Amino acid sequence: MNATSVAAPAADTEPEKPGPTIGVLALQGDVREHVAALERCGARPVLVRRESELAAVDALVLPGGESTAISKLLEAFDLLEPLRARLRDGMPAFGSCAGMILLAAEVLDTRPDAEHLSGIDMTVRRNAFGRQVDSFETDLPFAGLDDGPVRAVFIRAPWVERVGEGVEVLATVPHGPASGRIVAVRQGNVLATSFHPEVTGDLRVHRMFVDLVRAA
Repeated sequence: MNATSVAAPAADTEPEKPGPTIGVLALQGDVREHVAALERCGARPVLVRRESELAAVDALVLPGGESTAISKLLEAFDLLEPLRARLRDGMPAFGSCAGMILLAAEVLDTRPDAEHLSGIDMTVRRNAFGRQVDSFETDLPFAGLDDGPVRAVFIRAPWVERVGEGVEVLATVPHGPASGRIVAVRQGNVLATSFHPEVTGDLRVHRMFVDLVRAA
């Protein structure tokens, strides 16, 4: 061995930071699909059914499902007011389909006893595209995603009829009878889509949300 040789210096690298802890509201709806998408985007997803679980997460996903059923379950599980409080305090959130309805400040064509969270200053029309048989797919240009359109799946989906000041429109229906209808929005740390990005395998909307949570 050469007596003058020295060990190579250690590489100047920082340890990889752990991903954010993102809750998925697990009361009803397509929970597993969101969990899988978040894992693939480097986040640490956890199921949220209790106030203590909500308090421990950095952000929350509200999945698609049945919005009035989820609103009743939020009350039954004593999560409605704690979730409203965390949203007021700036917790990032992402709602898809029923989650968009829950995040609205005003909901049209819903039951009078249905609750919502006022996470985004918008008016949403429930089941705006029609019944289950009217479900469809289309390609959507999506603001902030420059590498091609998003394949969007609409299942008994809402649309946004009004946005308030400070709400950014991210996507609208490009053609057909619903051309121009708003189907994706963001206000601050809160993101919502009418469609289901968790079912297509395209992770870009989830990556956008995970990046938003990291920045927050």
